Amino acid sequence: MSSSQKSPFGWPEPQGLWHPSREKDACGVGFIAHLKGRRSHDIVLKTLTMNEHMDHRGASGSDPATGDGAGMLIQMPDKFLRREMA
Repeated sequence: MSSSQKSPFGWPEPQGLWHPSREKDACGVGFIAHLKGRRSHDIVLKTLTMNEHMDHRGASGSDPATGDGAGMLIQMPDKFLRREMA
């Protein structure tokens, strides 16, 4: 796309890994982690706080009868999971 052409919806020109054709409408996303991969309860607490402050359907409870997948993704050690599920 040349600089004389406008991107769809007024998006800026593609740069790096970002391209306007891959933009999607979605809820907010947050990411909290230790840069060296260290696990801590503090990260879990900060993630819960972040999720509570996200202004999207899951955090604001627009429909209290159903969920929409708001939550957190965590790493679960294989040995722990196997022991707890036995």
